[in-house]
Amino acid sequence: MSRSEVAIVTGAGSGIGRATAELFASRGYRVVVNDLSAESLKWVDASPDAQSFLALPGDVSAGDHNAALVEAAVKHFGGLSVSVLNAGMVGTLPWEDPGAVEKFERIMAVNVTGVVHGIRHAAEVMKKNGTGVILATASTSGLRGDPGNYAYNASKAAVFNLVRAAAVDLGVYGIRVNGVAPGPVETGITERLKGLPGAMDEMAKRIPLRRWGQPHELAEAFFFLASPAASFITGTTLMVDGGHSAHAAHFDLRDKA
Repeated sequence: MSRSEVAIVTGAGSGIGRATAELFASRGYRVVVNDLSAESLKWVDASPDAQSFLALPGDVSAGDHNAALVEAAVKHFGGLSVSVLNAGMVGTLPWEDPGAVEKFERIMAVNVTGVVHGIRHAAEVMKKNGTGVILATASTSGLRGDPGNYAYNASKAAVFNLVRAAAVDLGVYGIRVNGVAPGPVETGITERLKGLPGAMDEMAKRIPLRRWGQPHELAEAFFFLASPAASFITGTTLMVDGGHSAHAAHFDLRDKA
């Protein structure tokens, strides 16, 4: 792969975002990595591909920060081939909580408005080149309701249709837009479940492959969609969930036999 390939990966402080950034760098990309804090991006300094990274912390819900990410990719690495809009947050408050609406708005700002800003600014550069790939992280939670997660559910549902709509609008410029929808993946967001006895195993029973996903498996999906192997794929969201979204959430009676 040519060293001219350049990517942006947001939410790269840990989990899926970090695994994606590391995979792209290991395969020849130069990568602008983003997370909310500089502290969470310190892993870059110890990476064997450190020279391939540029860390730029900031809040993706702000349009000017998304513009700065794209500007950094062009200024420091010479262009922009792929933008992976992965940053996200959870934390819905109960419906009756006095701060519920404010929390909802913050989650939507990061998970949805951040994607809108990311698409807009990446597309400006990609239109000039007549090519490019924009990828966004959705979730199987965007297909259903999860207990106590209405804001996250709503935000990830929006990502599915943002991907479709952006693909329709940007295809004429040679820009492909796709999503990746993780199911249960062992990341920092799910770490709290490890403290609940039996929670991880109980969730695994609802995954046809009977295990949780790993960040590197999602990274491979992003890399595939960014690659020439996916050259005629746009406007779709790839489910990378071990079959979780195909499951009706019933107990498997074979487990009770």
